[in-house]
Amino acid sequence: MAMAVDRDPIAPGTAAGREVVSGWAGTGGEEKRAPFTWNALLWSMVCPRRGHRLLPTVSGTLLIAVAFGIGAAAYNSSNNILFITLSLLLSCLLFSGLLSWMNLRRVLWRLRVAGPLRAGHDAVVTADLKNGRRVLPAYGLWLDFSARSVDNEGKGAESTFTARAADIRAALAAAERGERRARLPLADRIAPKGQAAVDWIVRPERRGLLRIELAGVASLFPFGFLRKDVGVGQRVEAVVWPAPVEYRRWGTPGAKRRGEGERERRAGGGSDLLALRRYAPGDSHRLVHWKASARSGTLLVRQFSAESSEGCSLWIRTDRELWPEPERFELLVRFAATYAEDLFRQGRLRAVALDREALRPVRGVRDLEDLLDRLALVNPSAESGGEATPEPRTGRGSTVVFAPEGKHGVAAFAEGIKVASA
Repeated sequence: MAMAVDRDPIAPGTAAGREVVSGWAGTGGEEKRAPFTWNALLWSMVCPRRGHRLLPTVSGTLLIAVAFGIGAAAYNSSNNILFITLSLLLSCLLFSGLLSWMNLRRVLWRLRVAGPLRAGHDAVVTADLKNGRRVLPAYGLWLDFSARSVDNEGKGAESTFTARAADIRAALAAAERGERRARLPLADRIAPKGQAAVDWIVRPERRGLLRIELAGVASLFPFGFLRKDVGVGQRVEAVVWPAPVEYRRWGTPGAKRRGEGERERRAGGGSDLLALRRYAPGDSHRLVHWKASARSGTLLVRQFSAESSEGCSLWIRTDRELWPEPERFELLVRFAATYAEDLFRQGRLRAVALDREALRPVRGVRDLEDLLDRLALVNPSAESGGEATPEPRTGRGSTVVFAPEGKHGVAAFAEGIKVASA
């Protein structure tokens, strides 16, 4: 009887340690700095470092235009009140530029991506900020994020001199559609020697490498007349696992039982009593051992041993001749990743092989994560395996292979019997 399997991502906490963190960068760190001089200070304000920009806003542009008008009227009329007004406007602009320069001085930032990432699921990108000043806080910051997928198959550089304008516009439009951008403000100030964080929720659309970039840090502090931009260009690359897929299970691979009465010493749904344990919310009331509970004064439930069964191995072939359609190949990758996770949770996944490589044993979560990383970056292989490709040898259990089914489907076979299909 066919059974539909609904997919959920791997439980949180199983991929601990997969966090991707960039190094600290910014407008000043803890490293040894040159001695302070007024000449260096004035020169850094007149000619800022590369990537630093100070641009007038709309209100700042209007203020400059008003200053030019008042200045022209003051020189033509020789009115002292107009000269005082002009000096106030110019000093306001100068003071605004000075404060905006000081606001981003000695501010550090870094990118942090909490893994694992999975296609179609939300991922958290965190920008950590640190104020290195001892007296002045940092106000009114916002951060520009961007994320885009990196092509798994590298392409050589192409000249645009021989390309048509329509092709260039189409390529640029496609690149723009594949890139996600966001501008997020910092909700509060950063106290002197304090830290803050800004979270961005991004949803990768496909498997592969995701390049996440902190494009810039900017501020309108203090009056909004000038905008101070710092081009950061700090980026990290994270692996995006294939999205889970729903499939139908037709059988259980590697379900050959051992000798009669032989059981494994682990918890399961067998018939032999393994131990007694305390009742936990969600346990069936039929498992309660009433006599032992009455003697101990604590509610105890029975825990049975698992029926032992042979495991199975996965053989994933990525021949381009076998999977000529890109959509079906993507379904294969998603189906193989999902099926491997299910077998691992059930304790029946023994080893995995891709194409002609030798079987790699799967002993723990790290081995499963390594398989998902490889499936995230796999591409159709140009080498044709053909019918002569030998099947990987397994020490025990059956080998599950994947093959096209119908017009768009993929099926998994163990010893010639279909066990699942997507």
